[in-house]
This record gives sequence, structure tokens and C-alpha cells, in this order.
Amino acid sequence: MKTKVMIAGGGVGGLMAALKLAKCGYDVTVAEQTKNSAHLYKGELLQPKSIQLFEQAGVQEQVISTGHPINEIEIIEMKRKNDQYHQLGKAVMDYNIINSRYNYALMIPHEILKNILLEEAEKYQGFNLIRPARFTGFRNGKALVKTSEQELEIEADVYIGAEGRKSKVREAMNVPVKEQTYDHHFLTVSFPRPPSLTEGRMISTAHTFLGLFPLPDNKVRTVYLISSGEYKEMKEKGIQYFHERYLELCPDLDGYVTQIKSWKEIQLMIPVHFHAEHYVKGNKAIIGDAAHSVHPMAGEGMNLAIQDGDALGELLCWIFENGYEPEKYLDWYEEVRRPRVEHILNISHLSSIPYSKPFKYFTRIRNKGIKQMTKDPKLHTKQMLNISGLGIWKETFLDRMIQVGMLPARTYQNIQLMHERYMFSSENDYPWRTKGGNSHA
Repeated sequence: MKTKVMIAGGGVGGLMAALKLAKCGYDVTVAEQTKNSAHLYKGELLQPKSIQLFEQAGVQEQVISTGHPINEIEIIEMKRKNDQYHQLGKAVMDYNIINSRYNYALMIPHEILKNILLEEAEKYQGFNLIRPARFTGFRNGKALVKTSEQELEIEADVYIGAEGRKSKVREAMNVPVKEQTYDHHFLTVSFPRPPSLTEGRMISTAHTFLGLFPLPDNKVRTVYLISSGEYKEMKEKGIQYFHERYLELCPDLDGYVTQIKSWKEIQLMIPVHFHAEHYVKGNKAIIGDAAHSVHPMAGEGMNLAIQDGDALGELLCWIFENGYEPEKYLDWYEEVRRPRVEHILNISHLSSIPYSKPFKYFTRIRNKGIKQMTKDPKLHTKQMLNISGLGIWKETFLDRMIQVGMLPARTYQNIQLMHERYMFSSENDYPWRTKGGNSHA
């Protein structure tokens, strides 16, 4: 079997790349292992950059109509006193501070998003999905894909690994990764939400963290931090103990979280951090979790995969349009994506540290830092721009001094105009279209 591009993995990253290629008129074959919907939790928070890319791909109406908009995230710091939690402080992180029409996030169930991409890709004659099918490796330069009935040999100009952390494509590229684990895990589950919960909310204490992110259909996705050895102990105490842990932080969930009747409905997430040394080798490339694993604190993993798929798909269209050899120009993809991914990985990793260390003094430090960040327009804009994916505006030593309270918050008049210079343009996203093959090496 021959195809222009073969993609191992039919998640959002692989489907985004496939959609781009199919829209350009090229044959693309996706091998996806799961037969139906995946039962494991995947990311659901779409950042502004991903929304922008879906508009460019022509699926924004379907995505927006099936998602729940998030304009702000309320951050509440709690302190335990007399066996009860009391609010220590509160701040609001506001997406609307970004001077862009993509100044909001969107919560959308992962499987719905995959189906939107799949249905759009299936409109194009060149798109081919093999499912269920497991990519097992290469033989004589061809991809081996095993179905329930046979083993297929697929010959392609380019092979993309989008099959997750245990990527066989990455293995064939001989690109090692060094995983970093953490001293905490997360529990995640969705259930009906109270009518008042329409925006994101993060509730923190000295020992734990509860994230609440409203989904469409009046549900809420929740993420709860526990220590790495706590899961078994919690299960032994019964599901009522789980309810109590939620309700002591957010009494508004009474009557809602209690609709979770079994631990079987709750998923354990174990965060892992790694960044592959290379994304490209020869005519092979890796995207998403095959190339990097990000701590879930900032909700960026799914977005990085989408943005990887968009950039690589656009690059391959340009390569094929011009009749170029992929091996000579694929490193454009890594040049664009690697610095952006590295920046997000660092933000997510640093964000995890204050929430994972059970030291009481971290509570006040966090509370002070968040308040200073939202009081200072420049710090606030930098934070929201960076997590949005729309640009990179790095923090300075002066910013850090303000954030810890050693200097007062600043007041600026033209922050929204100032930060536009740090936002990614089309030339930043797809530099090969303006620079050709002359200056990327």
C-alpha cells in the first residue's frame, strides 16, 4: 500500500496534521489503535491559539458550538482553621486582557473534538483511516500496521509518529527521552455542575489543589491533587471520603459530586515530564506526546499536539507543493515548534512546584504571587499571553521581584498595544512560506 504521508495515531494531533494534508489534496493514511472512543481522560481545555488554528482549518463553528467558553479562572487560596477551610485570598486570571479576538479558552469533551476533526477529514478523497490498527515498526523502510485480519506494509514519503509517549516512530528514529516523575498524582472525574459554576475555578490549600472547569451540557471536569501514595488509601476509605474531600473545599458541589457512586468513575492521572532531543530524523517526525509530555497543571498537552499537527501539516503541504525532498526541509517544523514547546514545558513545570510541596509557607507565597500578578497589568498580560499559545512574552528579573512582593505592582496605560509585538504572526508560524529554504539551517 502506498500513501503520501502515513500517520501512526489518530488523536487530535494526528488528525490535525491529516486534515491539513487532505485539504491540500494529498493522500494521507492514519492508523489508529482504538476501535471506539478512548476511556482514558484526555485534555479538554482548548487554549486561544488552538481555537485560532481550528478557524483556519474551517471547523471553528463546530468546535465553538459544542464547547463551553472560559473567559476567566478564579484562583482561591484556602487555609484550614478549627477543622474547617477558610478563604485566605482570591484573584482572577482573565483571558480578555489579551488584545485579540481569540481572548478566551474553550472546554470541549476530547472525543467530540476528535470526531469533529475526523468528520471534516473524511470529506476529502485523499484521507484514509485504518481502525483498529496498530503500528508496530518499520521493515525495509515501510511502516508495518497490524489489523485484526492482516499485517499491512505501508510505503510513504513521510512517516509521522502521533501515537503517544511509547511512540514506535520515535523508537525507530533512535531518539531517547528521559522522563521526570513528580511526588504527586491527580484524580479526575466529570459530573453535573451547579448553575453558578460557569467559569474556571482553582482552589488551593497547603496540601492539595482542586480544579473545576465547566463543560457543555451542564457538567464540570474536576482535577484533584493527591500525594503519590494516597490513591490506595483513599479508595479503602470509600467513595464517601472522596465526596468529603471535594465538599470541604467547595460546598457548592453538594448534591453534584455525590452523584459519583463508584471509584470506577474516577481516573488516576500520573504526571510525567519529558522533551525529546529531536522531533525529526530523515523522513520521520514526531508530534504531541510522542515528542513531549507536559505537566497537566496548565492544561497544555492537547494544545501542543494540535499546534504540532498544524505546523507539520502546513510544512508538508508546502514541501509537496514545491516538489521538494522532505528530508531537506522537515527541520523547519522542529525549528518553529521546539522553542514554543520548551517555553510551555517550563511554565507548566514551574507551576506545579508550589502546588505539590506540602509546606504551609507556600500557601501565603502562592497567594501573594497570584495577587501581585493580577494587580500588575504587565505581569497579568504576560501570563495569559504565554499560556494562550498566541505568543511568548518572557518574564524578567524585575517581574519576579514584583511577583514575590519585593516591589510594588506597576500601572501601565498601553499594555494591550505593547504585547502585540510578542504575538505570533503567520510569518512566525509558517516561516518557510516567506523564507523558503534559505535561512533555517
